[in-house]
Amino acid sequence: MAEPTTFGIIVGTRGFFNAKLASEGRKQLLAKIEALGFGSVILPVDATPTGAIETIEDAQKCADLFVENRKKINGIIVSLPNFGDELGVVNAIKGANLNVPVLVQASDDEIDKVDLAHRRDSFCGKLSVCNNLRQYGIPFSNTTLHTCAIDSESFEDDLKRFAKVCTVVCGLRNARIGAIGTRPAAFQTMRISEKLLQQSGITVVPVDMSEIMGAANALGDDAAEVTARIAEIRAYGEIAEGVPDANIAKHAKLGVAITGWMQQNQINAAGVQCWTSVQENYGCAACLAMSMMGERLMPCACEVDVGGVTGMYALTLAAEQPAALLDWNNNYGDDRDMCVCTHCSSYPKSFINGPVEIGNLDVLGAALGPENCFGAVKGKVAAGPMTFLRVSTDDVNGCMRAYLGEGEFTDDPFEMAGGIAVCRIANLQKLMDHLCMQGFEHHTGMVRSHCAGIVKEAIERYLGWNLYAHA
Repeated sequence: MAEPTTFGIIVGTRGFFNAKLASEGRKQLLAKIEALGFGSVILPVDATPTGAIETIEDAQKCADLFVENRKKINGIIVSLPNFGDELGVVNAIKGANLNVPVLVQASDDEIDKVDLAHRRDSFCGKLSVCNNLRQYGIPFSNTTLHTCAIDSESFEDDLKRFAKVCTVVCGLRNARIGAIGTRPAAFQTMRISEKLLQQSGITVVPVDMSEIMGAANALGDDAAEVTARIAEIRAYGEIAEGVPDANIAKHAKLGVAITGWMQQNQINAAGVQCWTSVQENYGCAACLAMSMMGERLMPCACEVDVGGVTGMYALTLAAEQPAALLDWNNNYGDDRDMCVCTHCSSYPKSFINGPVEIGNLDVLGAALGPENCFGAVKGKVAAGPMTFLRVSTDDVNGCMRAYLGEGEFTDDPFEMAGGIAVCRIANLQKLMDHLCMQGFEHHTGMVRSHCAGIVKEAIERYLGWNLYAHA
């Protein structure tokens, strides 16, 4: 996510129209992309007679360049400063076969400049280009306005939005999701098809929890990475009174082991076996390590929820913010558009309003002993905007599916232990009915931002998953 988005650029032109318009449009577009901090891949201006793409020969040159830069290009921008040649555009994209998002932009005509030297007719040309993209089965995105000036605020917003769509699509198509341990035997809701995930480019990488615990046990208390993690833990939040230093060190070692395995295996996000093996066989909770990874934009989900963390990763890509996994947990009195979402918790600390308390698990601590359960991140989620997303597999019908929507975290009180998020979502009962009737899991990913439009476009248009967009 740290690397800048890079676009393959196709500037179209058509011989009946002034090629100078395409030349000027090319310069404007490249300047705009550079000013926004994005990268670009485009044929040299002298590679074609007009510096734009018109003929089949031009298209092949463009396709070859895109193929050479396949690993770099995250999306393609088609710009039509004049009518443009539909065959040049579609054959360049088809020939490159990058399978990345495509944005189509067409420039405004000016009412007082519609003579032969200045008229663009891009309004019409865009329809022809889009028609061909549909014929060739190439999915694409549209600008907010049918035509817009390259230097307009509207097009700048479109570029920023499209960049995030590209980030989500490319991120998910190349995601490596860790499965650290096995799901709890009591939670068949966490079943998921790795094969269906793989069809979307999402690879699940498993590791036995014993390997993580073994790596943690092999670390000495005075190891540099352990002492550094202890200092990080103490700076992360307020440790509950009475927690022994030995328990903090034990959790630090577990965190180092999880982080090391994720980095060594190039894992983007992970589901973690957070109970009960790690408490009974190692002696601490996993929540804090998961919280700290999430704060680093490497989300971790409870109970080896691979589908849940896939949704969390999509939200992190879209919002460029930490995501959390929450239970749909409690009603809020008789307000049927409100509910309480909660977990033990592993929330990234940026979710919580005020000081973060790091203590023992409450529910599991009562059953397994608090001395075995240090590492829960507790607090109330701060008020603000929220987007929720759940990714799952429909094994019966052999497809990916998800639901998505927006709401808000509120300041309303709720006196319950752990990580608490009071939520308001319009038409919540309709959403809950959908979840029940479609058999969705009790977990959902959430992020502190409104980004549902970006995620919706990525999932529906480019990934082709079945999506319920709640409204």
